Amino acid sequence: MKKQNAMQLDWIATARTLSEALPYLQRFNGATVVIKLGGHAMGSDEAMRSFARDIALMSQVGVNPVVVHGGGPAINDMLAKLDIKSEFVNGKRVTDAATMDVVEMVLAGLINKRIVAAINAEGGRAVGLSGKDGNLMVCKQTDPALGYVGTPDRMDTTVLRTLFGARMIPVIAPLGVGENGQSYNVNGDTAAGAIAAALKARRLLLLTDVAGVKDDTGAVVTELTAPQIRSLTEKGVIAGGMIPKTETALAALRGGVRAAVILDGRAPNACLLELFTDHGAGSIIRAT
Repeated sequence: MKKQNAMQLDWIATARTLSEALPYLQRFNGATVVIKLGGHAMGSDEAMRSFARDIALMSQVGVNPVVVHGGGPAINDMLAKLDIKSEFVNGKRVTDAATMDVVEMVLAGLINKRIVAAINAEGGRAVGLSGKDGNLMVCKQTDPALGYVGTPDRMDTTVLRTLFGARMIPVIAPLGVGENGQSYNVNGDTAAGAIAAALKARRLLLLTDVAGVKDDTGAVVTELTAPQIRSLTEKGVIAGGMIPKTETALAALRGGVRAAVILDGRAPNACLLELFTDHGAGSIIRAT
């Protein structure tokens, strides 16, 4: 009897949670949400399954999720296996022709298809592509000293909107193409921000291995504006790897994204918590 009562309480709690989520489900019905996947969520099979379930559920309730992924550690591993030495300029890897081949193989092949398979296994309908497909992300060379590293210059979202119409989930490797057909390696955060801006996405979710943007006391700030981000950066409170994250968020906002969120991808159901609960997750950044 106690077990049965406990089960009934669980069912009641589940029903209450679903009921409370209804306004958020309605708010995001038909909305485009771009998710940058990286860090811990890519590091284990269980984390990948959990992420894939969240993405499949988002699609089922009417959201148009777009997944953009990174893959730095896997690239490093493959370069080491192939004994390809890397050069660095000011701490940044030079992407020469041999490195570019490995980057494209790992990102558009190994990692992209792993994510696609995980989402499909959870009932989603994912399709893998890169920024080269349909000229989605046409790039300029960022710095000749860095080799084949690109900065998005022109976006064409036709292929993504076609997939939305078929209720497909795009999973995008951060590779771009130059005007001459040359492949370019694009920073994953930068690619996600550019795609979100081109789609005028409702949300850009940047999954990281930290809880969000912290203030000078070390506490996570749940809501921020662009001026506050600039102030914290000038004071040195936002530093290190958080700087490119916040810069990506601000660039996306300038491009027309409604809001960007920096959140902990290690937390279970982080994307669902952010979109469909009062509490949210991580740090949401708005233009004003």
